Amino acid sequence: MKIAPYDENGYHMDHPRGTVSFNYLLMGGEPEKLENFRYILGRQEGDFRMPRHRHTFEQIRLPLVGDMNLGEQGILHEGEIGYFPEGQTYGPQDDPLGTPKQLQLVLQFGGAAGLGMAAARGRGPAAQRDGEAPRRERREIKFPRPRYQSVLIMNPVHFNWLPVAGAPGVERKFFGSFTERAFWIEHVKVGSGARWTSTAGEGRRLIVALSGTATVDGTSIGRLAALQVEAGETLELDATEGMVLFVVGLPPVQVPAVPSDQFDIVTSDGGIEFETPRKRAARDAAEKATAS
Repeated sequence: MKIAPYDENGYHMDHPRGTVSFNYLLMGGEPEKLENFRYILGRQEGDFRMPRHRHTFEQIRLPLVGDMNLGEQGILHEGEIGYFPEGQTYGPQDDPLGTPKQLQLVLQFGGAAGLGMAAARGRGPAAQRDGEAPRRERREIKFPRPRYQSVLIMNPVHFNWLPVAGAPGVERKFFGSFTERAFWIEHVKVGSGARWTSTAGEGRRLIVALSGTATVDGTSIGRLAALQVEAGETLELDATEGMVLFVVGLPPVQVPAVPSDQFDIVTSDGGIEFETPRKRAARDAAEKATAS
């Protein structure tokens, strides 16, 4: 188990566009494994713009301060949960800097397509200018065809708190389980003085405290503390002040016995593809043909 208290001074200007600072909460640290992940707090430091694009990995985003503009797919409002499926195109993003600065949780991880997620810590735009990060060679890369037709937006306010059996003072909101990997997203609320015991044999749990205080394994934690609990490990959390937790469960990735052909082959230098005008024109033509 990993316990990572929040470090308010832990932000680094690591986004390649130079307008978002990263605070690394938890890192998988195993880029060669299909289950690798990166969990960060992203804080906007300037006006942010990004063209339509897609990734080879999954993303879950939770805006804590301010909204996120998804472009054609609408707005991910503060407090809502967005699931960005691997291979799903979104944007263009246009987010002027707000007051206070926008802040969001971002979990990136390898999906059911079996492509993994190799990204580690970013080095920001200065690394390119200073020659610290040589340009990667462009090559043919597989991009999964999206399993869902859009970014999925969940509004936690519309879900009910339900009691957790055998745990007085503990409730949960279950938002869903997704893809054949069956990863899940939920909130857990632990009342003051209550204990939440969590054991999941089928998957790793990544947990961030959204409010309150508690002790875990003798360590005091508060808002934005992060926990990494491996499959089979038991977490015992004692709330000293009512705590709400954001929980993502990540079972192992299973690849099919017969390899899938549901991929696009794209020439790129990494796990991101920006939409070109030609591709946009082709997409618009396809949508028009479907509508007619």
